[in-house]
Amino acid sequence: MCPAPTAPSAQARRLGAFTFGFRSFANRNYRLFWFGQLVSLAGTWMQDVALSWLVLTLTDSPLALGLTMTIRFLPALFFSLYGGVLADRLPKRRTLLATQTLQLVVALALAVLTSTDLITVGLIYGLAGLRGLVDAIDLPTRQAFLPEMVGTDRLSNAIALNSTQFNAARIVGPAVGAAVISTLGIAACFYLNTVSFLGVIVALAAMRIGDLLPVARPPRDRALRQLRDGLRYARSTPDVVMILIVVGAIGTFGYNFHTLLPLITKYLLGADASSLALLTTAMGAGSLVSGLIVAYRGRPTLRLLLGSSAVFILLFFALSAFRSVAIAAVLMFLIGISGVLFMTTANTRLQLLVPDHLRGRVMGMYMLLFVGTTPIGSILIGQVAEHLGVRPAVLSMAGLCAIGLVVGFAYARGTRRGPAPEAALEDEPGPA
Repeated sequence: MCPAPTAPSAQARRLGAFTFGFRSFANRNYRLFWFGQLVSLAGTWMQDVALSWLVLTLTDSPLALGLTMTIRFLPALFFSLYGGVLADRLPKRRTLLATQTLQLVVALALAVLTSTDLITVGLIYGLAGLRGLVDAIDLPTRQAFLPEMVGTDRLSNAIALNSTQFNAARIVGPAVGAAVISTLGIAACFYLNTVSFLGVIVALAAMRIGDLLPVARPPRDRALRQLRDGLRYARSTPDVVMILIVVGAIGTFGYNFHTLLPLITKYLLGADASSLALLTTAMGAGSLVSGLIVAYRGRPTLRLLLGSSAVFILLFFALSAFRSVAIAAVLMFLIGISGVLFMTTANTRLQLLVPDHLRGRVMGMYMLLFVGTTPIGSILIGQVAEHLGVRPAVLSMAGLCAIGLVVGFAYARGTRRGPAPEAALEDEPGPA
């Protein structure tokens, strides 16, 4: 006679509840990818802080910094949609190996030019543009690669864990970057970023190809026709249109912190690179907390999408009202929480709504609106800050985000018939 099964102990239940938020780590390929990306992104954040400070040191011009960010993200504006087509057509792991290797080369060139005192603003612009061109392919491919590693049942959890990874790197990278700038100089940050790319390259090379899940690919056809198919699908799906409206507004005018934070730090707060690192780290800490919340919650509801974006915009308005570094850091922490709730909810809803063979193209649209429109916001911020001041620039960007949210909400109200299909967009249930 078999003994009756015993109930799990309280400790086992607590352990199960804790590990539930990290369930995608059970997949070896995803584990490799996550930790490799963590190393690489920490180096990238370190470089971003150093690069912003280098541009302001060379030029003392908000417009020059805005132009740098515009050039960096301009390729995404023109090529993200085609990058999404390539993400659907090409083997994603090999594509990412190629894009990450190219990014390593760009970082090395920046390091060598800076350490030999050959760097100029023109060369920074050129390298920023090359980096952006590679990102136009890398970003939609990286997003579309997640379902091949973990499947759709754990997709929401994997996206949330990617957010924690991104923001853990945002905490570590700027803090280390500020220390490196003050002790070893700006060029050292660029060299460390070069080495950090080896983390994700080695991880991608070590993956077990046979463990990747098969994903339907589009039939071979002309790229332009495939692009039209993706646009037609998005236009005919109201939930997708609404998400893209709000993502476009916040991506264009709200998530321009590469440009805004150095300006706020230098001209509004009158502080130095260490304070810039503090504000960036505070935002990363809030984002990390938010990512863990989403990893456990796992339900990308419409209410969460619209509510988190509204809180983000209100905090964005508040950022212009204070001249204290401490208060600005608290606001950036809260902005990090609301911003990641918005981003992960929008990303997850899109990926779960879209058929496999169209995912790369729709994520290309997402990247176009969230990243590719950054040049518009960057140059606008630079122009307003140059001529009217940093505070009017912050208020203007927050106001434009608010308009986008109102338009998206009005569209959702006007097109929705009956209750939202939330059940179809939920992750697997939480632990008992």
